[in-house]
Amino acid sequence: MPSPNMAVFCPRPFDFPLSGYCSHSAAIPRAMAVFRRLRDRLIWRLIAPTHLGFNLNLRPLGSSAQEEASRAAPSKAPDHNYETLRVTVAQRHVLHVELNRPEKRNAMNKAFWREMVECFNKIAQDADCRTVVISGGGKMFTAGIDLTDLGPEILQVQGDDVARISWQLRLLISRYQESFNVIEKCPKPVIAAIHGGCIGGGIDLITACDIRYCAQDAFFQVKEVDVGLAPDTGTLQRLPRIIGNQSLVNELVFTARKMMADEALGSGLVSRVFPDKEVMLDTAFALAAEISTKSPVAVQSTKVNLLYSRDHSVADGLNYMASWNMSMLQTQDIMKFIQAMMEKKDLKTLTFPKL
Repeated sequence: MPSPNMAVFCPRPFDFPLSGYCSHSAAIPRAMAVFRRLRDRLIWRLIAPTHLGFNLNLRPLGSSAQEEASRAAPSKAPDHNYETLRVTVAQRHVLHVELNRPEKRNAMNKAFWREMVECFNKIAQDADCRTVVISGGGKMFTAGIDLTDLGPEILQVQGDDVARISWQLRLLISRYQESFNVIEKCPKPVIAAIHGGCIGGGIDLITACDIRYCAQDAFFQVKEVDVGLAPDTGTLQRLPRIIGNQSLVNELVFTARKMMADEALGSGLVSRVFPDKEVMLDTAFALAAEISTKSPVAVQSTKVNLLYSRDHSVADGLNYMASWNMSMLQTQDIMKFIQAMMEKKDLKTLTFPKL
């Protein structure tokens, strides 16, 4: 019997273009018969038990994908030269973005806010990148906003007119918000790997990511109320949706108390906790490697529609999905998958064109 978590894909005759199988209208019935046979064989293979010779080869994390990720020697990513970020190619199709001010506990200065936008806009357009892991260098993920660098810009806006000063502050805040919005807008899945402190702006950053892992020494702190302001770059908008417990969110943001790793796991802020940073990063890269083996059309379409559905009604989300997939279902990636299934190939050996 098929796994209850597995959706059986049943193609209809016209789910795929017929142009590759017939050259004129007289051949359409024959092509339809071919597709029906292909559909029937695919369904049988999807529901066949493994002892009949079919195995989806679904492996838990920690198998060869993780070992391969651990062995991969990172190399500097071309066209990514920053003061506050270190971007490397962790392995094929996987980029590692590392917050790189360890001597300042990765505090977010002016250069950081500018470079995040530049970095993730480039990643979004990088056809070779399919997954991103973001982590912090040094002893902690980030101490949050660097007030010694940003303070004058925020607190000493020039001018005498309240309206004009407010207008400039609004533009400034909107620009800072974009530094994390770009993570969410990037169609490639972004995995946050957190160790040590994740404070203030760090919460804004990780809540814009798609998947969050942390080490046992991690703690999370919405620190803004302790310095006299409300979080304004994403925490108040994204954290309630992630945790799903408004009372807990209110407690965290009103008190600025620390949330430790186990509580973060129990609340849903992170999906896994690891004994240390090294194990966490190895597993994050293994997950990134696993995702990068999938069709980029499928993965990136999924992220776009997950985010759209989060912000819209079910009816609107389904309508958007139908409009999206009326084009995306025509991808040749589906045919490659079906062919591999029919030939009993290891699905991990499939390669897909860049997107």
